[in-house]
Amino acid sequence: MGAALLSEFATEIIVPVCAVIGIAFSLVQWVLVSRVKLTSERHASGSNKNGYGDSLIEEEEGLNDHNVVTKCAEIQTAISEGATSFLFTEYQYVGIFMIAFAILIFLFLGSVEGFSSKSQPCTYDKEKTCKPALATALFSTISFLLGAITSVLSGFLGMKIATYANARTTLEARKGVGKAFIVAFRSGAVMGFLLAANGLLVLYIAINLFKMYYGDDWEGLFEAITGYGLGGSSMALFGRVGGGIYTKAADVGADLVGKVERNIPEDDPRNPAVIADNVGDNVGDIAGMGSDLFGSYAESSCAALVVASISSFGVNHDFTAMLYPLLISSVGILVCLITTLFATDFFEIKGVNEIEPALKRQLIISTVIMTVGIAIVTWIGVPSSFTIYNFGDQKVVKNWQLFLCVSVGLWAGLIIGFVTEYYTSNAYSPVQDVADSCRTGAATNVIFGLALGYKSVIIPIFAIAISIFVSFSFAAMYGIAVAALGMLSTIATGLAIDAYGPISDNAGGIAEMAGMSHRIRERTDALDAAGNTTAAIGKGFAIGSAALVSLALFGAFVSRAAISTVDVLTPKVFIGLIVGAMLPYWFSAMTMKSVGSAALKMVEEVRRQFNTIPGLMEGHAKPDYATCVKISTDASIKEMIPPGALVMLTPLIVGTFFGVETLAGVLAGVLVSGVQIAISASNTGGAWDNAKKYIEAGASEHARTLGPKGSDPHKAAVIGDTVGDPLKDTSGPSLNILIKLMAVESLVFAPFFATHGGLLFKIF
Repeated sequence: MGAALLSEFATEIIVPVCAVIGIAFSLVQWVLVSRVKLTSERHASGSNKNGYGDSLIEEEEGLNDHNVVTKCAEIQTAISEGATSFLFTEYQYVGIFMIAFAILIFLFLGSVEGFSSKSQPCTYDKEKTCKPALATALFSTISFLLGAITSVLSGFLGMKIATYANARTTLEARKGVGKAFIVAFRSGAVMGFLLAANGLLVLYIAINLFKMYYGDDWEGLFEAITGYGLGGSSMALFGRVGGGIYTKAADVGADLVGKVERNIPEDDPRNPAVIADNVGDNVGDIAGMGSDLFGSYAESSCAALVVASISSFGVNHDFTAMLYPLLISSVGILVCLITTLFATDFFEIKGVNEIEPALKRQLIISTVIMTVGIAIVTWIGVPSSFTIYNFGDQKVVKNWQLFLCVSVGLWAGLIIGFVTEYYTSNAYSPVQDVADSCRTGAATNVIFGLALGYKSVIIPIFAIAISIFVSFSFAAMYGIAVAALGMLSTIATGLAIDAYGPISDNAGGIAEMAGMSHRIRERTDALDAAGNTTAAIGKGFAIGSAALVSLALFGAFVSRAAISTVDVLTPKVFIGLIVGAMLPYWFSAMTMKSVGSAALKMVEEVRRQFNTIPGLMEGHAKPDYATCVKISTDASIKEMIPPGALVMLTPLIVGTFFGVETLAGVLAGVLVSGVQIAISASNTGGAWDNAKKYIEAGASEHARTLGPKGSDPHKAAVIGDTVGDPLKDTSGPSLNILIKLMAVESLVFAPFFATHGGLLFKIF
C-alpha cells in the first residue's frame, strides 16, 4: 500500500501555516479598506494605484462634501449598532440552546455503555479495544461547543467587517465605480479568508489536542470530532433563519409601503423601515451566510475524517493521508489568495459593464488553479494505493481516482454557479422574459418566476448526480465527502464574492439616505445588481455542497449504526422516506409564514408613521427608525425557535422511538426533496429581484419600454420581488442547513440510536 510522500512533520507544519497566512492576508485587506477615511479630509497629498488619495471625479451637485461624509458616517453607525444589538440578542438565546444541547449530547452518548469508564471493544474491529463511550460523550460535547463558538464568531466578524465597509464603498463610488468595487471586494475577502482560516485552524488544533488522550484509538477520536460539524451547523441554522426573518420582514415592509404605495425610491430616508432593511442585509446575508458555509466546511471535513479513520489511513495510522481533507482546505486558502489579487491588483475595473465579468473570472481562476493544487496534494499527501471502508468491505482505491473525486466536486460547483447565474442574471433571456411578463401585471410575473425556478433545478441536479456517481464509484462514501470538500475548497473566494453583494447593497442605501447625486446611486446600483447574481451563485454552491455533504454524512451514519442495507421496500424505511420528503415543505411553511407575519406588523407600522407624523413625506420630519428595528428583532427571535426545534428534534425523536432504519429513510427523504426546493426557491427569488432591477436600470431598449420606476410593469416587478424575498433569503438558504444538520446530528447520536433506539418497535 505504501505511505504518503509528505512526512507527518511536514503536514503538522503546512496546515497551521496556511491557516495563519489566510488570517494575515485578511488583516492586510482590512488595513487597506480602513485607509478610506470616514472624515472629509479628502485632498490627501499624492496618490497611489488604488486611489486612496485621488481627488473626486466630480463634486457633489449642490452638496457640501463635509455634510455628505458626516451623514454617511452617521448612517453607518446606525446600521452597525442595529446589527450588533440584534446579533447579541440572538446569541443570548442561541447560547442557552447551545448549553442545553451540549448537556443532551453528553447524556445520550454517555448512556450508551451506562456511563462506564472502562475501555470497550472497537465498533469496527472487535479484537481491538477502544476508549470508553463516556470519553466519546465528553469529547463530542467539547467539539460541539468548539464548532458552535467558531460558527458564531464567523458570522459576527463577517457582520462587523461588512458594516465597517459599507459607507467606505459609498464614498469611494464618488471617485469611480472601480474604486468602489475594490473596497467592497476587499471587505468580502476579509470575511472569506478569516472564516476559511479559522475553521481550518480550530479543527486542526482540536484533532491534535484530542489525539493526546485518544492515542492510537483514531476511530474514537474522529467520531468525537463529528461534534464540530454539528456545532457549526446548529448555530448556522439559527443565524440563517433568525437573520432571514429579520431582513425580509424589513425589506417587504419597506418595499410595499415605500415603493408601491408611496412611490418613493428604495432606501429613501423618509421610509421608517430603511435602517432595519439595511441592518437585515448584514445579519441575514452576511452573518447567516458566514455561519452556513462554515457549517458546510466543518461537516464535509468531519464526514471525510470519520470514513478515513476506519479505512487504511486510520488502521495504519498514516497521519498525513488522514489529514488529506485539511490539506485540500490549506491549499484552497493559498489558491484563493492568488485569485483575489486578480480582482484587486492585477486588473482594474473602469466601467460598470466590467463588474460582473470580474466576479465570474474569480470563480473560473480559482477553479482552474485549485485543480492543479488538488493534483499536487493528492500526489504527495496520499499513498499511491490504499483501501476505503465501504459498508463492511475495504475497497482498493488509487490516488488518481481520489484526485478525480475532489475535482468532480470542484467543477460541479462551478457548473452549478454558472447555471444559477444564467437563470438569475438580467443579462440573459430567462430574467428578461420574467421582466417582460410584468407588462400584464403581477400574476403573470409570479407564474413566469415560479416556472423559471423549477426549470433551473434540472442542470444542477444532473451535476450533483454525476459527481455522486463518479466519486462513489471510485472511492465509496469517502469519495463523496471529498467531492463536497472540493466544491468548498475555494470557500474564501466564494465568500468574498458573496459578501460583496450585501456590502454593495448597503452602499447604495447609504448613498440614497445621504442624498448623494443620482450618478453615485447609478454606480452603487450597478455594483448591487452584480452582487445579486453573485449572491445567487453563492447560494447555489451552498446547496450543491449541502447535498454532497449530507450524502457523505448519511453514509457515515449508516456505517456507524451498523445498517447493512437501506431497503426502501421495508415499511420501516418507506414511512421514514415519505415523512422525510415532507419535512422541507413543513420547514419552508414555517419560515415563509414567519416572514409574512413579521412583514405584516412592519407594513402597519410604516403606514402608521406616514399617516401620523406630520411633514414626514415632505422630508421635514424624521421617521422613528428604532421602532421598525425593534419589530424585526422581536419577530425574528420569537419566530426562529419553532423551525429550529423541528430540525433539531426530528432525528432525536425518530431515532429514539422508531430506530435507525426509519431514521435512514427520513434522511434520504429530506435530502432528495430539500435540494430541489432549495434550488428553485433561491433562483425564483433571485430572478424576480433582478427582473425588477432590469426595469429600474433601463439599460436596454427593451427595459426602457417597461419602465420607468413607478410604471405599472415596475409595480408588478416590485410585487414579484417582494414575494421572492422570503424564498431566496429565508426558506431557500435555510433548507441546505436542514439537509446537512439532520444528517450530522444523526451521525453524532448514532451510537445511542444503535444501542437504545427503536423503542416503539421493541414494544410492539
